[in-house]
Amino acid sequence: MKFSKLIKKPKSYFKVKPNLEDYNKTYKNFNYKKHYKEIEWIKKNKLNAAYNAITKHTLTEKKNKVALYWEGPNGEKKEFSFLEMDLLSNKFANLLKKYKVKKRDRIFLFLPRVPELYIAFIGILKTGAIAGTLFSAFQSKALEDRLKDSGAKIVVTTKELKKRIYQVKRNLPELKHIIVVDDKKRSKQEIDYQKEMETISQEFKIEETGPEDLAFMLYTSGTTGKPKGVIHSHLACLHEHMTSKYVLDIRDNDVYWCTADPGWVTGIAYEILGSWSVGASSLVYAGRFSPEKWYSLIQKYQVTVWYTAPTAVRMLMRYGDKLVKKYNLKSLRHLCSVGEPLNPESVKWSIKVFKRPFHDNYWQTETGGIVIANYPLMPIKPGSMGKPVPGIKAAIINDNGKELPANKQGTLAIKPGWPSMMCDIWKNKKKYNSYFKKGWYITGDKAFKDKDGYFWFIGRDDDVIKTSGERVGPFEVESALVEHPAIIEAGVIGKPDKLRGEIIKAFITLKPGYRPSAALEKNIQKFVKKRLAGHAYPREVEFRKNLPKTRSGKIMRRILKSQELGQKVGDTSTLEKF
Repeated sequence: MKFSKLIKKPKSYFKVKPNLEDYNKTYKNFNYKKHYKEIEWIKKNKLNAAYNAITKHTLTEKKNKVALYWEGPNGEKKEFSFLEMDLLSNKFANLLKKYKVKKRDRIFLFLPRVPELYIAFIGILKTGAIAGTLFSAFQSKALEDRLKDSGAKIVVTTKELKKRIYQVKRNLPELKHIIVVDDKKRSKQEIDYQKEMETISQEFKIEETGPEDLAFMLYTSGTTGKPKGVIHSHLACLHEHMTSKYVLDIRDNDVYWCTADPGWVTGIAYEILGSWSVGASSLVYAGRFSPEKWYSLIQKYQVTVWYTAPTAVRMLMRYGDKLVKKYNLKSLRHLCSVGEPLNPESVKWSIKVFKRPFHDNYWQTETGGIVIANYPLMPIKPGSMGKPVPGIKAAIINDNGKELPANKQGTLAIKPGWPSMMCDIWKNKKKYNSYFKKGWYITGDKAFKDKDGYFWFIGRDDDVIKTSGERVGPFEVESALVEHPAIIEAGVIGKPDKLRGEIIKAFITLKPGYRPSAALEKNIQKFVKKRLAGHAYPREVEFRKNLPKTRSGKIMRRILKSQELGQKVGDTSTLEKF
């Protein structure tokens, strides 16, 4: 990996003093148990993540503060205070109890980003049941896989989306009820949300769950096999609270915008549990991506902290610098990104147009929260994931579990035991145990750590390309590609080759105004070769209008590789054109 130039941040970046003032001191002395007081406990050894996120604020002067600014795709607007969110989620918890929901029952939300999603999620946790989230883009087969495996008792949905559930309902014997948020009751199994919420009590005694009691679950897709249900406990809110403070630098006077859907773990950890735990007002926009709309929202709501995906940053770059200047974005204080590695070019661009860098961070559904990050006061090495979060011990290890020295490539691993680490894989203990070897949680990602302690992502274990005896990480080639003035996005794979073992093939999306040509292909190859090495350039280039991505914006290299080799692509239920 070619090191990027270190970016030291001038004092003008900091409108307020960052929450994490001394990384080294905090990291050295950090102990989670000493920070238990950071979150609210119902009583000794009893907490509930919903109580910590919402209810605790109703006991303070924050009760009438806006918790949720919601804007719909057609300009609809709603606001909810912490007190209103608490009372509405109490009502929903009572609704669930009316229909015999008990602790550990699985209640799934198959909803677009409507206010009812957030109300229901908090309400589910208050009952001690397990909340599950499903992308509204899921079709019937994806729904069947998840609802059947989880044994979901109730699904909350809309009149439009419920049609997909009915397509597979005969295969879901444990599904007892469908709560419809925007339609009258149509069948015996349906529940009219609006009607029930009008009359049901707003008083509810929150379940006093233990730290290890199960709170929420999400299904993740792999290259092969069925999606797996990753489960997290109520104590996960501690890690999500601390990283909201230290990494996202959120405080209770912020207007915070996380662009993630709660069908993705980021939308739960940092749009519901973590950000509300620190008392911020959250903005949720339910419409599609539009640079004009996004900039107007930041201006309108005076957003101070913005958390989005690298794909979104690249899409904004595509629309150019002039558009940014049409809006007053001076409220922005801190920018962060997650979902896949942030290319150095994106960091440089954000400094140019927003006068502050995007801070990349790294984590997985299984980690339940950010584990490696770039922090407000820390100099950035563009392209790096940053350094481990206080409380996290990360290392690069070999196949025997031995830690490797600086600049040696290996597997990124984390010492188990942090609060938001997954508790289990639903009904699949063997799969859960496979994540842990030689005393480490194995991420499945290749990386290295430099001499300054910064971690650098190379690729998934099966993404690393071995060409002419050299190991090449796809991310560094992709980063070099997007520095080319014609390229907005790139995905790189290794393609089998008799002579070299593998060759590098690049799939490229061009910026407006550029067209594919043999001359452009040669120019791109020369451009990358000059920046990396003679063996690390794409010998084949394919131009595409769009690249396959997850709903979190991650380019799916495995899909590109399967398509190239004529293989089955496996589960594609989480894919979406951005």
